[in-house]
Amino acid sequence: MQVPHIALVGAGNMGRALLGGLTRGGADPARLHVADPSEEQLQLARSEFGARTTTSNTIALQDAEVVIVAVKPQAMRETLGELVGAVLQRRPLIISVAAGIRIAALAAWLGGHERIVRTMPNRPALLGCGVTALYAQAALAGADRDLADVILGSVGPTVWLEREELIDVVTAVSGSGPAYFFRLIELLEEAGRGLGLPADVARTLSVETAYGAGCMAHQRGSDPATLRAQVTSRGGSTEAALKELESADLRGIVTRAVAAAARRSAELAQQSGASGSTGN
Repeated sequence: MQVPHIALVGAGNMGRALLGGLTRGGADPARLHVADPSEEQLQLARSEFGARTTTSNTIALQDAEVVIVAVKPQAMRETLGELVGAVLQRRPLIISVAAGIRIAALAAWLGGHERIVRTMPNRPALLGCGVTALYAQAALAGADRDLADVILGSVGPTVWLEREELIDVVTAVSGSGPAYFFRLIELLEEAGRGLGLPADVARTLSVETAYGAGCMAHQRGSDPATLRAQVTSRGGSTEAALKELESADLRGIVTRAVAAAARRSAELAQQSGASGSTGN
């Protein structure tokens, strides 16, 4: 599928990740128009990806068939208010990358425009190995879904959700998920140092072990439970470690942690006005 003219509103980390994915996939940089108030961010977009740039959101939308809005959630309402005239005139596909803002709110802030896909990518998208969940209302055309899938698929695998409220769970599992693995790496490193490993050795062993385990789990047909069993010999050192983790209720800790993140995601959505209300 040929990538159409795209306006990218917001050239921060996730915006640049998408620019990188699209251009690596063969998108014509002349079809990518980036808007951001920061000249530094625009310079990066020009030098790294060859995209057209502007400090004006409305100028970026002039020939856009797709508009990716990658601004902070607290800035979304003001940004869409600035874009509503151009959106209602051109009727582009809107792809939101902002956490917590529901489609009902986006549509209300865009004057009733409903050609919208809501997405939740995660930070590894910066390296082209993220994962993104997408949601759209049932009435959205299949061609628009395919287009959104191509665009977000440029930075990693995609999954589609049937219910919008599940994005809060996605936020808890994959949006926040990298931090859980980073914390585990930190703790493995600390434990190794505590048992006598030099700091640089502990760091290398922890990071490379996480990377290798991830690569194995990523292989097609791999099942994490099977992989764990293959490493765990009866009566061996791995079994001793896993028994200690289970005695500390690791399963319960992870379940409660993910549930807490999902609850907080839903709370932040309500605080941001994501219910779709146009009131204060």
